[in-house]
Amino acid sequence: MTRLLKYLKPFVLTLVLAVGLLFVQAMAELKLPSYLSDIVNVGIQASGIDHAAPEAISAAGYDFVTALVSADDAALVESSYVPVVAGEELSVGGQTIDTSATAMYRLGEVDDATLSRLDEVFGGAVWIMIDVARQLGTNSGSSGFDVTADFAVANLYAMADSLQASPAWPTLVASARTSAAAVDPMLRTQTGVVLAAKYYEELGIDMTAMQLGYILMAGLRMLGVTLIAAVATVIVSYLSSRIGAGVARDLREATFAKVESFSNEEFNRFSTASLITRTTNDINQIQQLVVFAIRMLFYSPIIAVGGVLMILETNASMTWIIAAAVVAVSLVIVFIFTLAIPKFKLTQKLVDRLNLVTREGLTGLMVIRAFGNQEHEEKKFDGANRDLAKTLLFVNRVIAVMMPMMMLIMNVTMVAIIWFGSNQVAASGMQVGDMLAFMNYSMQVIMSFLMIAMMFIFWPRAEVSAARVADVLETKPRILDPDQPVAMTGSVEGRVRFDHVSFRFGNADEKVLEDITFEALPGKTTAIIGSTGSGKSTLVNLIPRFYDVTEGSITIDGVDVRAMTQHDLRALIGYVPQKGMILSGTIESNLRYGRHDATAEELRAAAETAQATEFIDASEQGFQTEISEGAANVSGGQKQRLSIARAFAKAAPILIFDDSFSALDFRTDQKLRRAMKAAAADATVLIVAQRVGTIMHADQIIVLENGRIVGRGTHEELLSSCPIYLEIASSQLAKEELAHV
Repeated sequence: MTRLLKYLKPFVLTLVLAVGLLFVQAMAELKLPSYLSDIVNVGIQASGIDHAAPEAISAAGYDFVTALVSADDAALVESSYVPVVAGEELSVGGQTIDTSATAMYRLGEVDDATLSRLDEVFGGAVWIMIDVARQLGTNSGSSGFDVTADFAVANLYAMADSLQASPAWPTLVASARTSAAAVDPMLRTQTGVVLAAKYYEELGIDMTAMQLGYILMAGLRMLGVTLIAAVATVIVSYLSSRIGAGVARDLREATFAKVESFSNEEFNRFSTASLITRTTNDINQIQQLVVFAIRMLFYSPIIAVGGVLMILETNASMTWIIAAAVVAVSLVIVFIFTLAIPKFKLTQKLVDRLNLVTREGLTGLMVIRAFGNQEHEEKKFDGANRDLAKTLLFVNRVIAVMMPMMMLIMNVTMVAIIWFGSNQVAASGMQVGDMLAFMNYSMQVIMSFLMIAMMFIFWPRAEVSAARVADVLETKPRILDPDQPVAMTGSVEGRVRFDHVSFRFGNADEKVLEDITFEALPGKTTAIIGSTGSGKSTLVNLIPRFYDVTEGSITIDGVDVRAMTQHDLRALIGYVPQKGMILSGTIESNLRYGRHDATAEELRAAAETAQATEFIDASEQGFQTEISEGAANVSGGQKQRLSIARAFAKAAPILIFDDSFSALDFRTDQKLRRAMKAAAADATVLIVAQRVGTIMHADQIIVLENGRIVGRGTHEELLSSCPIYLEIASSQLAKEELAHV
């Protein structure tokens, strides 16, 4: 995968933006459990009061607290609260307080640390009073003072005043302070919140309205954070899709451009079916990986780390549950993908094989039907299809096991959190809201690992696909343009010379062509004939550099073809291959393929030379007749004539016909050769043919046998001087035509 990272460079800024938004999304989602905890702990359990230290307190309440706590704590309270002037505007929880009714104090500007300390002080005051009441109750046989009961705070003040008048007060309160200090700070604060509600009620505040207001505000904050997370999610999905589609587009363009630069030797290395799979299926796998990697690979670690930090902040005593769950999830992932990854690597090879069988079956359908082998091909396809299906089913079944196991781990984790968390709630070591938040954070951590596991589903197959695409992109074509190409200036005659040319395929031991020397002149026709496999097509394919010579040189007007760029070289050549290749489009677009600025008159002249106007004019659309996919709506002879017309329309100085008349009847062949003589009067014409009748009037005939020239001359000269040519001619011509030999 690293071999293709450079294709992400154009999208770096978009990627950075997407990752930044993932942080926003993760932070927003990590906030939600804490808001839920606040709603339960503060909004429901504490009537919307989030601090034991009230924002406003009556003078009686103020005196009650300062009388109970230590001198240092009393000093802290005195420095934090300021007296309220009668008639001063004062509101708490959105409710206005009548400051003229009674003397009161309000909380001044304090920092968070001071506020937390004040919470402990006010909570401690309640526990001091509880302990004093308990001591008195023990002595008197009563049950003491219950702060959770429905009581009037004025009665509490009166009780405290009467106790302070007792001689035993200093002893009682000193002992109570010591006992209160031993109470858990969280419990002290929670108890202080209960009494804070009484302080607010004393000032005339509607606690029901205050509770509802807090819950509504917390809910609105949750809604706002959820909206932020949703917007970030949508934008990240859009950006990741753009990046994935952009990378896939660039990879397809680069792969297609690279394939276009391949010589025949590279095509022998990569099969057509494999190249199609790599350009489509493999790049689609990479695209999916990019999209999911942005949305999961970056997001999951943020959630995992953030969730763990929030868990430690919420309650560190139960982190062992999360650790155990993460270990269990990791073991499941390792076990499952140890089984699945080898199969992922096999999948793409099986897709290649299926594509190959499918392509062969479709392109060779007529042959298959002609030999009655449909059943054999069906079995062949079924075998390839079943092999792929079995592999995919195995992988999917293994992956399918993962979800139930993950759900089992998650549910066991939830049960453990509820079990141990409820014990802590019962012991006042944890609040219910904190337990709910802990559960949510735990789910976020486990789900992040699950998302990482999902990445392992895409990664192995995409890794294989990336390697296959990279192999194509990193393949260096054997045929390259020179660093300092020679440009053909002036008019090009088209004189082609083979000078002691030899050629072998790749690292083969035997040469296909050996010591080929001849010259093809402008205005002359050079024909090449020989038995099957003698190297005729290979010889003419060396001119446009479909292959490069192994030894010797080929020159055009004295310039080595390897000294020119491939584009400049092929611009000089009109080429007609053995198999007439007509592209989808119209007849006109096909004839213009080699020369886009050709006029309508030039196109018609080329078609007339190729004897193609007969069937072109027979169609209502004429030159605008649509060519279907694979040129299925034209015959083999029509394909060849359109290919020949395309070469003539190019008006190139060199024309190469590689056995391009095989599908023509003798009458059309003769008419075409007569028309060629005038149309190509100034061009260098090279014809590869199997039929002697096609080339017998050529100015020069080259006879090949086993890659060597065994005869050269005109038809008449070769009949008398070349036994191999005579043998070929005897098998094709009537005895009367050979009688003079």
